[in-house]
Amino acid sequence: MYCNAFTNKTVWLSGHTGFKGSWLAEWLLTLGAKVHGFALPPPTCPSLFNQLGLVRRLDNEFGDVRDLDAVRRSIQATKPDFVFHLAAQPLVREAYAHPVETYATNVQGTVHVLESLRETNHPCAAVFITTDKCYENREWIYGYRENDPLGGYDPYSSSKAAAELVIQAYHRSFFRKHPVCIASARAGNVIGGGDWARDRIIPDCIRWLKQNRAIAVRNPDATRPWQHVLEPLSGYLWLAAVLAGPGKTRLNGNPPDSAFNFGPGPEANRSVSELVIELLKHWPGRWEDARNPQAVHEAGLLQLCTDKARGQLKWSPVWPFAEAVSQTITWYRRAEKLGDPGAVRALTGSQIDAYCRHARNQNAIWMLDEPMAAPALTETQTGGCCPLEAAEKPVLWTTE
Repeated sequence: MYCNAFTNKTVWLSGHTGFKGSWLAEWLLTLGAKVHGFALPPPTCPSLFNQLGLVRRLDNEFGDVRDLDAVRRSIQATKPDFVFHLAAQPLVREAYAHPVETYATNVQGTVHVLESLRETNHPCAAVFITTDKCYENREWIYGYRENDPLGGYDPYSSSKAAAELVIQAYHRSFFRKHPVCIASARAGNVIGGGDWARDRIIPDCIRWLKQNRAIAVRNPDATRPWQHVLEPLSGYLWLAAVLAGPGKTRLNGNPPDSAFNFGPGPEANRSVSELVIELLKHWPGRWEDARNPQAVHEAGLLQLCTDKARGQLKWSPVWPFAEAVSQTITWYRRAEKLGDPGAVRALTGSQIDAYCRHARNQNAIWMLDEPMAAPALTETQTGGCCPLEAAEKPVLWTTE
């Protein structure tokens, strides 16, 4: 899997105490990586981080990406082979309440990680995670591509767009001829077991269902590209493995560093009400329309185009919408009966295994254990924020 890119390699993972970070940490550990986590303490109680007992299973460091000296010391001491930067303030409504903290974390925190990597001479592949909300949302029916304008109506969205501009500027200014290869990844709306955040539809639904209350849906007509958390994580891991490969052989001297969308197939672009109705098939209950015309602005229509990831990385999603919802609710219902971290870890691992089996059945390229030939990437093919020079012939994606 992943051409064994992560076996016995050191990974610096920011945001490892969050929902996506905990899933990624668990997957990296199963891949044989040595994970150094850097993040604030878990933001929720309960938290997947604690449910998996990760504090005892990886090199844990509580720190704040807003502290440049702390980030610099951590990366210099770790000397990572891979970096995944997930630490963020990830909630739209929280950003309305605390815009200064949101910009400081999402923008300045990204600067601090980039600056710390700029100062290292250790070869490294670094993937910076942003969001599909970094695009200037025009409420159109088309999926946004990596070369569409960045923007953001609200503080959260604009902070992520600003982070993308920072990544682009650092790449062009400092990382073209540097031992560190960087790229950004923009994912759609993620669901999955172990998310306990407030103001997210799935964990809010779970809380209401546990209390035998009707699910209050504040924006039932809003459409999002729903995907299980393992979908974008598989893309992040594969992108990092590809970056690490050309870090040695390169694409005629150029790594495939750029921005990539990781989203579901078109059939998973569903409204919030459709998501809730699908959820209730697995956990019976009821829902009600709780829209509030005076509520803060949230995007109504948002879709991603993943043609670039499909074409260049040969990556594609594995689970359809119904399976993603089924796996998510199955996790919550089973975890409810499990108090032991070992049992929750086994449940989480079983879902990673099931996802990988489906991926292998679909001949997912990242399931390979050996290096593979890949088509050369040309500047006209990239379409991302960091264009590549033309590559004339195929190269080998290898991590040896």
